[in-house]
Amino acid sequence: MNRRYFLQSTGIACAGLALSRALPVFADTPAPATWRNYEVTTRVELLKPNGVTHIWLPAALVRNTPFQKTQSNHFTAEGGTAKLTENKQDALGIVTATYPEGAKPVLSMTSRVSLKNYAIDLSKPERTHVSREELDYFLQPSKFVPTDGIVKETALKAVGGATTDIDKAHAIYEWIVENTYRNPKTRGCGRGDIRFMLESGDLGGKCADLNALYVGMARSVGLPTRHVYGLRIAKSELGYKSLGVNTANATHGQHCRAEVYLKDHGWVPVDPADVRKVVLEEPGNLKLGDEMVSKARTRLFGSWEMNWMGYNYAHDVALPGSSHDPVIYFMYPQAETADGRVDPFDPDNFKYEITVKELS
Repeated sequence: MNRRYFLQSTGIACAGLALSRALPVFADTPAPATWRNYEVTTRVELLKPNGVTHIWLPAALVRNTPFQKTQSNHFTAEGGTAKLTENKQDALGIVTATYPEGAKPVLSMTSRVSLKNYAIDLSKPERTHVSREELDYFLQPSKFVPTDGIVKETALKAVGGATTDIDKAHAIYEWIVENTYRNPKTRGCGRGDIRFMLESGDLGGKCADLNALYVGMARSVGLPTRHVYGLRIAKSELGYKSLGVNTANATHGQHCRAEVYLKDHGWVPVDPADVRKVVLEEPGNLKLGDEMVSKARTRLFGSWEMNWMGYNYAHDVALPGSSHDPVIYFMYPQAETADGRVDPFDPDNFKYEITVKELS
């Protein structure tokens, strides 16, 4: 199945190590888990339009999950027209706004979501049903996340003698935590070009790099795995300054996570990239063995704190009406003018703000 929808060496440390670590026992997840309601508003303004202009925004997940219920995605295009297109398989909603020449392009969208902390008890098997079609879909490679060559070779070394899906998934998670690092100089959330990372031996990056490495390696050994792209929208209640936003402004809160499918547990949340974020960004120059890091390392295999809103599972995303290549992932606002694709990190041309309000 083609993922490009309109709607739609390694001598780095080998893992066997992962199997020696106990599977998680959650000590840090807030309880009881209750639904919290948020209103998230994104406003985009293109400062230097030229000719016909397009702006695209990712909508909040267009399917309900155990951790998120999207109540609405409401949008307005001042001076233009806008529509929402959906690809249910990737839980992808794309708001596309088009503006005629001479218009001042402004696009606003307000998403209302309910969020609940998400934890899987890995000590208790649970009956789940996911279609074979869905599982096969999330085994496929993508442009920057291949599942052959050095990716599979690295994954096989990482899983060592693991035979069960949970042990393989955990071994790869531990390998990512042990062998990668968060690079604060990486632009945005990174590119997620995992073949390049492994071939170059440079395993630094941000969430779209480190969690893409998890997705590709897990898929290469037969574990259905998916990216979940989204946005941090509230502070962490677990004491992590680095894993939340502490104001109503979430403009720079983009963060992707991952889920791996285990036959006795269904889709299981993981986030090795955030373990490395704790190492780099929490006060005190922390090491992997620090207690705060160890708690995050344990918790983030099987659990997410839901101060974060999901957008979609998609990558290699063809933007409706675009004349340019698909975007690697769709987590940031995008735009095009007659001059071409606009750099979303160029504040002199592309202005946007994301604000959040918790609802009672």
